Amino acid sequence: MRFLPDTEQRAFAASLDAMLSAADTPSAVRDWSRGDHAAGRALWSRIAEAGVFALAVPEEYGGMGTRPVELALAFVELGRHAVPGPLVETVTAAALLTDAADLGTEGAQAKRLLPALASGQTMATVAHGSRYALDGDAATLPLALTRHGLRLAPGHGPPRPSLDPARRLIPLAPGGELLTATPSVAHALVLARLTTAAQALGVGLTLLEKTVAHVKRRTQFGVPIGSFQAVRHRLADVLITLEFARPLVLGAALTLRPADAAAAKASACEAAYGAARAALQLHGAIGYTAEYDLSLWLAKARALRSAWGDPDTCRTVVLDGGDHTQ
Repeated sequence: MRFLPDTEQRAFAASLDAMLSAADTPSAVRDWSRGDHAAGRALWSRIAEAGVFALAVPEEYGGMGTRPVELALAFVELGRHAVPGPLVETVTAAALLTDAADLGTEGAQAKRLLPALASGQTMATVAHGSRYALDGDAATLPLALTRHGLRLAPGHGPPRPSLDPARRLIPLAPGGELLTATPSVAHALVLARLTTAAQALGVGLTLLEKTVAHVKRRTQFGVPIGSFQAVRHRLADVLITLEFARPLVLGAALTLRPADAAAAKASACEAAYGAARAALQLHGAIGYTAEYDLSLWLAKARALRSAWGDPDTCRTVVLDGGDHTQ
């Protein structure tokens, strides 16, 4: 079996990479961390024009049909470039609203909301099991998913400190309009974990790339530290964990099984976290400085590790065979 993206899928990923490479994403990330969303919104619009969010919305609601493999490939690129914003949460909201749209009269509001998600006109966020929502101050569609249903819940109050300053956690107001009392969580949770895993994989790949470039430049005893066997072995270990995570991510995109998505999430996030630890060690003190771009990816690797299920939670789902409620 040939388990690789086809030519069209590779071209799609390459076009996203080229577009994001031309953008000044580090500046957009730093602005976003300060609550200035202008550059991030402009970048969001370009990502939407490339069709990324439409990949999570059925054609009858203005999307391109749910295409999880292409969605995963896109999120790898979004992670590689540290794009800010509630990317995973918008895809998750699309999945929740798609399921709600099939509930007859109860889904009328969901049907109206989906086309704007597909086009990128609407930026959504979802609070699941918490009163805090990622980027609730920027999202135009803040949702709260609780045992009582899926509600509209506008953000209010200052952001809570986050492991990643660009991931602003905003408290949501209680109550709000009920969209559906019986949300279907399983599929949305699979997409959330799949896209988080893909994003983490991209973050890890960039951390490895930046670290390899650094150890080629930095010298000790008159030679690049990249020539030291211990450094080479450390980076080889990072590469192996990332490359082992990649097929798990693509496999989960094909099957959309809860256990597969949880396995991909645990593997990719642990690989990215390992890449971050190696990057920090091999960069030395400069890796700690907020002014150095590496810090943007370091913070994201740590935050994604616990988003939408920490490693222990995901491993439990795998061992249980895919418990939809976790």
